[in-house]
Amino acid sequence: MNIFLLGIDIAKNVFQLHGVNQAGKAVLKKRIKRDKLPDYVANLTPCTIVMESCGGANYWARVFQRSGHAVKLISPQFVKPFVKTNKNDANDAEAIIEAASRPSMNFVPIKHVEQQDIQCVHRIRSRIVKNRTALINEIRGLNLEYGVTIPLGASKVKNLLLDIIANESNELTPMTRVMMQELYDELVDIEIRLKNLERKIKHICKQNEACSRILKIPGVGELTATAIIAAVSNPDEFKNGRHMSAWLGLVPRQSTSGDKQVLLGISKRGDRYLRTLLIHGARAALTHYKNTDNDYGHWLIKKKATLSFNKAAVALANKNARIIWSLLKTGKEFDSNSQQVAA
Repeated sequence: MNIFLLGIDIAKNVFQLHGVNQAGKAVLKKRIKRDKLPDYVANLTPCTIVMESCGGANYWARVFQRSGHAVKLISPQFVKPFVKTNKNDANDAEAIIEAASRPSMNFVPIKHVEQQDIQCVHRIRSRIVKNRTALINEIRGLNLEYGVTIPLGASKVKNLLLDIIANESNELTPMTRVMMQELYDELVDIEIRLKNLERKIKHICKQNEACSRILKIPGVGELTATAIIAAVSNPDEFKNGRHMSAWLGLVPRQSTSGDKQVLLGISKRGDRYLRTLLIHGARAALTHYKNTDNDYGHWLIKKKATLSFNKAAVALANKNARIIWSLLKTGKEFDSNSQQVAA
């Protein structure tokens, strides 16, 4: 059995395999359980294995690579148009092969274990930040029912809540005061967990040479730098910096017909978390970057003068993404007067 391309529809317990030869003819259609999959694939003649980029895909990619196979990952949105009839595992596996056979197909980089470790820290931190926001909103909302208003801001809530609990002149009941104390303790615990995660992120930044170079770009902090390293395994996956910024969804959507070309808002494709970090960092750089005696500073002044603040922030996020790609590709240091920052 000469398999050229092997599509695998991965799941939790049962996997569907669809293999084709070099002529594109199906030579394998098999359903196999999770515990038997590694040995089965290891016994196959080395071929190219293609999977959708979803939960567990990076793990299986590493397993198959250790068996001598080449592995490619495809975004599910590019596989869906090739599902011919009803959606089932067999048709999904065949659609993966059809998508992978297209010469213009874009593939998703495979993450290393170290990248997944960093990504794990970021995802846990994001969840805890959401939990903190929900808790603060709950504290403010519950106090409002008793006529007690708390200003916006996590630090203000934390600083004022104990005084509110101790103030016997407000309308909080004894039972409510006990519950507010419990919510305060929960908020303190969340803050401690966040600080521990931020210390881990800072440690990762110090240990990673690429992060240290990226940090010199205005608007790029430890969160953004480590998130970039976790997301981009190899800068060679992108043709150039513009390709990377498009991958992050920082380029305009197009609505073109004939000679009429219309550019809309940014596409918002790709990694939403990373795009958010870049844009928030760009907002900070637009506000606080004061060095105007270099090409980077001249560019910022021009954009602030000709665009609204939010548009200028997105434009700067796009530029920073391209600069990051250049630094990762060349291994050079950031220079605010170099060709890296040219308009």
